[in-house]
Amino acid sequence: MSAAALKVLSVAPRAKHTATVIFVHGLGDTGYGWKPVADMFAGEMQHVKWILPHAPTIPVTANGGMRMPGWFDIYELGSVNMREDEEGMLKTVHALNQLITAEVDAGIPADRILLGGFSQGAAMSLLTGLTTERRLAGLAVLSGWLPLRTKIKAMINDHARKLPIFWGHGKMDQIVRYDLATMSVQYIKSQLGLNALVPPDKVLEGGIEFHSYDFLPHSVDDKELQDLKVFLKKVLPPKDEIA
Repeated sequence: MSAAALKVLSVAPRAKHTATVIFVHGLGDTGYGWKPVADMFAGEMQHVKWILPHAPTIPVTANGGMRMPGWFDIYELGSVNMREDEEGMLKTVHALNQLITAEVDAGIPADRILLGGFSQGAAMSLLTGLTTERRLAGLAVLSGWLPLRTKIKAMINDHARKLPIFWGHGKMDQIVRYDLATMSVQYIKSQLGLNALVPPDKVLEGGIEFHSYDFLPHSVDDKELQDLKVFLKKVLPPKDEIA
């Protein structure tokens, strides 16, 4: 997969463009699946442009080789030590970094760009955000996990420890189990040196603001979207509110 082949859906800001959210969908979806969220948030974040990339269509081993939009192949589901498609993941990291570079080249500073995603997209946002050379505004991880656990320690960038991270996960998730999220957060704290479980009023100093949702399966609900919006408004305020 080349970055040149990465197609995107853009949702234009309603006011002067001073910040960008790049949001990466999950397996089998497209950027259109998250356009309603971008539209919903636009009224209170009129300065923000949304970039919703579409994954290429690939065969997915865990689904019997069926072809569907995916950021990397999945060999098995749910295991903590599952075999991973490192090559596919790193190609996606490269493609997402090229989207970030294009925004920077267009005049949006890296610290006004937030990278987020759902499920596969969340894993790719986390991997990209922790390893990219640029200091982003923050990350949003919805129903995700930390990929390439055994290798990311050598890949992580120093500024990642100051990165504000929103992490939301449903306790009834049967696809990306809740314990995979909590183990990922614990690993990030113990092995990568990031603060975990920071309170919302301290997240701008860096670390993971973790939200759990008692009855939520592998999805999002109104409460999680509200929590996410509060986070986004905090890390990407209008330019005139920046001290």
